[in-house]
Amino acid sequence: MMERRRMDAALLVLFLGHLTAALEVPLDLPQPPTITHQSPKDYIIDPRENIIIHCEAKGKPHPSFSWTRNGTHFDIDEDPNVTMKPHSGTLVVDISRAKAEHYECVYQCTARNKHGTAVSSNIVVRQSRSPLWSKEKIKPIVVQEGVSLVLPCRPPVGLPPPIIFWMDNYFQKLPQSSRVSQSLNGDLYFANVLREDSRNDYICYARFPYTQTIQQKQPITVKVLNMDAINDTMAAFYNDTDLFSEEPADERKPTFLVPSGNSSSKTVLRGQVLEMECIAEGLPTPEISWTKVSSVLPAKRTSFLHYQRTLRIVNVSESDAGDYRCTGRNPLGSVHHTIHVTVKAAPYWISGTPRNLVLAPGENGVLTCRASGTPKPSITWAMNGIPIENSPKDLSRKVEDDTIIFTDVQTGSSAVYQCNVSNDYGYLLSNAFVNVLSEPPRVLTPANKVYQVIKNHRALIDCASFGSPIPKIEWFKDSRSSTLDGDPYIHHDNGTLEIQVAQAVNSGKYTCVARNILGIYENHIYLEVKEPTRILKQPEYKVVQRGRSVVFECKVKHDPSLIPTMTWLKDDGELPDDERLIVDSDSLTITDVTENDAGVYTCIMNTTLDHDSASAELTVVEVTPTPAVVSERPDPPTDLELTDQKKRSVQLTWTPGDENNSPIQKFLIQYEDKLHHRGDWHNLTEVLGTKTTAHLKLSPYVHYSFRVLALNAVGFSRPSLPSRVFKTEAAAPDENPTGIQGYGTEHDNLVISWKRLTSLQSNGPGLHYKVMWRQKTVDSEWTTVTVANTSKFVVSGTPTFVPYELKVQAVNDHGAGPEPAIAHGYSGEDLPVAAPENVQAVVRNSTVADVHWDPVPSKLIRGHLKGYKVYYWKERHLHKHNPHHSDQQVLTFSGNHTHGMLPGLHPFSLYSFNVRVYNGKGEGPASLPQQFETPEGVPGPPTSLIVTNPNLDSLTLEWNPPHVRNGRITGYTLKYQPVNNSNELGPVEELALPPNETSFTLPNLKYSTRYKFYLNAKTVVGAGPAISQEAITIMDEAVASRQVDIATQGWFIGLMCAIALLILILLIICFIQRNKGGKYPVKEKEDAHTDPEFQPMKDDDCTFGEYSDNEDHKPLKGSRTPSNGTVKRDDSDDSLVDYGEGGDGQFNEDGSFIGQYSGKSASRDTAEGHESSEAPSPINAMNSLNSFV
Repeated sequence: MMERRRMDAALLVLFLGHLTAALEVPLDLPQPPTITHQSPKDYIIDPRENIIIHCEAKGKPHPSFSWTRNGTHFDIDEDPNVTMKPHSGTLVVDISRAKAEHYECVYQCTARNKHGTAVSSNIVVRQSRSPLWSKEKIKPIVVQEGVSLVLPCRPPVGLPPPIIFWMDNYFQKLPQSSRVSQSLNGDLYFANVLREDSRNDYICYARFPYTQTIQQKQPITVKVLNMDAINDTMAAFYNDTDLFSEEPADERKPTFLVPSGNSSSKTVLRGQVLEMECIAEGLPTPEISWTKVSSVLPAKRTSFLHYQRTLRIVNVSESDAGDYRCTGRNPLGSVHHTIHVTVKAAPYWISGTPRNLVLAPGENGVLTCRASGTPKPSITWAMNGIPIENSPKDLSRKVEDDTIIFTDVQTGSSAVYQCNVSNDYGYLLSNAFVNVLSEPPRVLTPANKVYQVIKNHRALIDCASFGSPIPKIEWFKDSRSSTLDGDPYIHHDNGTLEIQVAQAVNSGKYTCVARNILGIYENHIYLEVKEPTRILKQPEYKVVQRGRSVVFECKVKHDPSLIPTMTWLKDDGELPDDERLIVDSDSLTITDVTENDAGVYTCIMNTTLDHDSASAELTVVEVTPTPAVVSERPDPPTDLELTDQKKRSVQLTWTPGDENNSPIQKFLIQYEDKLHHRGDWHNLTEVLGTKTTAHLKLSPYVHYSFRVLALNAVGFSRPSLPSRVFKTEAAAPDENPTGIQGYGTEHDNLVISWKRLTSLQSNGPGLHYKVMWRQKTVDSEWTTVTVANTSKFVVSGTPTFVPYELKVQAVNDHGAGPEPAIAHGYSGEDLPVAAPENVQAVVRNSTVADVHWDPVPSKLIRGHLKGYKVYYWKERHLHKHNPHHSDQQVLTFSGNHTHGMLPGLHPFSLYSFNVRVYNGKGEGPASLPQQFETPEGVPGPPTSLIVTNPNLDSLTLEWNPPHVRNGRITGYTLKYQPVNNSNELGPVEELALPPNETSFTLPNLKYSTRYKFYLNAKTVVGAGPAISQEAITIMDEAVASRQVDIATQGWFIGLMCAIALLILILLIICFIQRNKGGKYPVKEKEDAHTDPEFQPMKDDDCTFGEYSDNEDHKPLKGSRTPSNGTVKRDDSDDSLVDYGEGGDGQFNEDGSFIGQYSGKSASRDTAEGHESSEAPSPINAMNSLNSFV
């Protein structure tokens, strides 16, 4: 027996060498099921929503699913409220037709395919509960000031337990302190009560998290009274008996309200949260402190809640077991309580869950299930959901407690093994499969993946692979000369290659090779080592006056291939959204600084790989008043000296002039080239106003003279006196011409042009250029010519439109410039020699067509393709047989297009078109002409519409067909409506007319009425725009005879003149009478005639009032003509003599006439008696005239 155990132990050690990390088997390979997602073991649901019990799994082939409920098979098809999601094991319970409590059970999911069976943990489904508070009547609590008090909460039992808090009627949390605090069970404890604790709204609330409901306990009323108040209150009920004869509560040392006694015990599970509380009462209020006996509290996991009353330790471990002491202390004494904590442990994994095992036929392997717990858990194994002792025997498998050993496995041995670890406090269930496969290697990392890393950082290059047997990974860099072993490379078991400190030399192409007995697979991966991001100039501490501006600089260096992003923070938060804060690429400017701008500003430069940051503080001070200062431009610098003279550099120093009350901001250094451009000064560089020295970089073959200008807030100073001349030696050119181009002006030449070097760039005398060219597509030698200091050279006799490589090198008497870069160009273009083929048209609608063609091969274009041109023209309208050629139109489509759109076409027309390609030289030949027809459209308006033969009740309309028919005319629509004198339109009548009609007579019209007519033509597509016209039917002859134009008759003109003369005479007489007598006394006559129609003469218009003695013949008041509408001609000849007839006429003393109507006038018609004596007016005359006419 001992010998066998030794052999087993040796075999176990041997197999441990084959222990592999968890493998991810590609899903295209056969494999047993793996459960990827399941609901938690303790699954609390919301009873208002459908129940969803998750179970997802993968495998090849895809697994099928089944469930057990309370340990027995759950037939889902038998329950109409339960469905299973397609391609999934997830259950959905529709609770709209059932109660949730019917499904409070223990569920377990099984996923199986032909390679094995995986099972989930037991899922205990319970619905959350938020019961109502029991009804109770809470009596007011009256307590003596200074005593302790406990307000019970006792919330209803919910699932999960509710969250307790105390608030008042206004939903404001009640203030808590070291004197008043809430316990873990929700009760509110007072170490001692004060008068201000009196209130009637102590309300305990319970919030149930799943249903998000809040339950409220009945308010509790607390009255805190001192002894005098209590005696006065109670005496009213008990015949003034002094019930409380004791003194008010005395100060006392602490005692514990919770927990009771001197000691207690508590059990907590490993990994959970340990909460212990000690609540003391006393006066003054006790302070609580905590210690651990014979040890110290774990500082990082310990916190104190509820004003030190609660000790909380998270993520409890076995080391947290022991005795904890809480102490309550006030000036009168102290009290202690010891809590003995025992730590138990539900099962937990020691080295992770069991890992899947992939073995090749004949290989060995081990499944381990390492777990621990307190008390020590038991371990059981199952295979495909069946206890392993009841599974078929397998000689290649041996179970040793928490380990299964496999030896010489064979195809068909694949299975899923379940490890169940349990003790009194819980269980663990894990699935791990053994998959027996023969598979050549493959690399799972994407090919040509690029890894980027910052210099001096760690680089990890992945080569995830799969194969069975497990492939061996080898790494190579660039060439395959040798494997990458040893420093600086580290190989990981999963194939990853690590470089602990990456350098630029580590950049490049890496090859990982996966190899096993069945094959080999390689993959290429690239590593790029980038320069780190660094802040070169950090922002500096600033003190600035309010209202001024401040600038924080943050200049950064970063790898040029990485895109940087600059972010500024203020006091570790975002910058305020204020237009005064201006963020540039390397600075932050704050204008018009205020006190709120003070703080710490941080610039952060981020790239995709790294970042750097720097901070500076801004202090804002008040503006100090200063006397007004007059600033002027600075004085020019003096004493220019040249030192440290080298071939291409010199140091210039100077003495600044007077600032003139404005600090110098910078100095500008200028130079003059006395050799090439005497008298011309050029800017060379600038330096800060605090410097008086500049190191100047110079060019060869220049005679330099320098001067300096100073700048302050007012402006630049006058230039300093020039320095002495400094001559640099000639040298070969440092650069070559730029802007090199190659193009042709003829079909057989090549023009090479460039931008000449300036005299400053020439570096010496004798500047000329070496021009080189060769055909790009032909392996030919460079042709070289030397040209003078010019800017182009023409190569003749070249093939048409051939690509060339070009170089131009600068040369002077001291040598040639650097090796020139290669530019590209083309020889001259010629007209294209081919037309587009497969030209066709697709008609979109009556006015738009698409043209398509095949592109012309580039070799036949013989130049740079500029585009295509479509020439098109209208042959004729389809309703006309005679040709009607319109002007040719051209549409140009730039670039390599193969189709284009022709807009603005005429409907119902025949078009012809062709397509031509064009290059920089011109157009090529036209394609074969093609034709297309546009469909019909709506017609234009009729050409004309006239009205003829107007009669009393009819009119004749004549029209001409539309000039633009756009199709075959199928008819006309005529609409008409009357128009009254106010230009208001009447109802519309509509008629449909045949297409061959060009006239139509409208009957049954109203005479002497104006009508408006609308006529439009129609095709099969629809109606076109209308043409309109107006006409009037003639009048009836009887009416027309009365409506003679009399304005031109001679007798009418004479009559009107007579009436005007008469009116003038009457006005003159009236004026004279007023000047003579004014108003006349007629009191006697008024008294004698009380007729209500009697009226005196009107003063304002010189007319007589109306008098009448016979109501039967009285005219309408104010009328100008008789009611029958006729006026006798002698009426217009009325005079004052007419009014003098009768015996009652008399004169006043001044000779003025006073008359009245006493009877009918002898000279008047009876019918006209009593007519108004008012003078005629032009209106009256016109009315009378109308009566005559």
